[in-house]
Amino acid sequence: MTLHPEEKQQYDRHIILDEIGLSGQEKLKQASVLVIGAGGLGCSVLQYLTASGVGTIGIIDNDVVSQSNLQRQILYTHNDIGKLKAEIAADRLSGLNPYVNFVVYTERLSTENAILLFNLYDIIVDGSDNFATRYLVNDAAVLTNKPVVFGSIFKFEGQVSVFNYKNGPTYRCLYPTPPAPNTIPNCSEIGVLGVLPGIIGSFQANEVIKIICGIGTVLTKKLLTFNTLTMKQVVLNYKKDSSITIDALQENYDINCSITLQSLSEITMKELKSSQEEYTLLDVRTLLEREYFNIGGLHIPLQELDSRFEEIKTDKKIVVYCKAGMRSEMAIHILKEKGLKNNLINLKGGLFY
Repeated sequence: MTLHPEEKQQYDRHIILDEIGLSGQEKLKQASVLVIGAGGLGCSVLQYLTASGVGTIGIIDNDVVSQSNLQRQILYTHNDIGKLKAEIAADRLSGLNPYVNFVVYTERLSTENAILLFNLYDIIVDGSDNFATRYLVNDAAVLTNKPVVFGSIFKFEGQVSVFNYKNGPTYRCLYPTPPAPNTIPNCSEIGVLGVLPGIIGSFQANEVIKIICGIGTVLTKKLLTFNTLTMKQVVLNYKKDSSITIDALQENYDINCSITLQSLSEITMKELKSSQEEYTLLDVRTLLEREYFNIGGLHIPLQELDSRFEEIKTDKKIVVYCKAGMRSEMAIHILKEKGLKNNLINLKGGLFY
């Protein structure tokens, strides 16, 4: 697939690189990449793959732009709030590079469409933000024999790896089974540094370009971790687990990030302030959140509750609180498992409901 004169001018800085050259740029034009998720990671990946001249880019995301996205999802503006991310991304990226063909899927990746979609593309980029999609991506990629360029972010730290590359290790070789539901923090409560998805997404785009052009050392059998606070970068080695076999997609990949409690007692902040009853307050947020703002009571972070629950006084009803009401639900579940007989009450919606 040859380049037009205008394309040669656009990709000049690539073409003059000995490692890429005209042949490498033509490989990029011939290539097709499916990007799963047009959020923080996706925005960065999509911009650099578009600028680099990948010929066909698929974008799958059924989400719409919200104001809280704008802190890190830099393809969008206030004018895009409420609009479909995949459509806005493709429209904006077309202005960056009119020589790229964009295919938009405004649906969620599922067991019904994953195999069909993956068969249409050379490389899969996983920019998802949940475990269910990651395991689905992994299994579908194995069944269609497609490499997956993986990225994930958590607060100030990110990870990058390439799975299923030339029969190499997969996501399940690194993480064989999903985490238990009550150990998964709620994404809206964790927070993430705005520049982090830009950094990790750029790493992902870099791996895609290396794979297409056949240059450098691909991050297969390796997990790169990067910490923005310390600027420490570590590459960990891992091996393929030959005992893991994937013959078909699972019927259900739903992995809940929270738990559902039966007959959960709740109280709102307004009701708590106006109540004449005395409660023991339990704050299960992080120390940083606690220092920023709190309404008093005992402080035991959720991850320490299992070993510190005996510190809780049991002479009063216990109101458990966090930022948005999710971690406090998890805490109540843990405390009930530990045998606390007190009336455990969740602060509905958390501190900012």
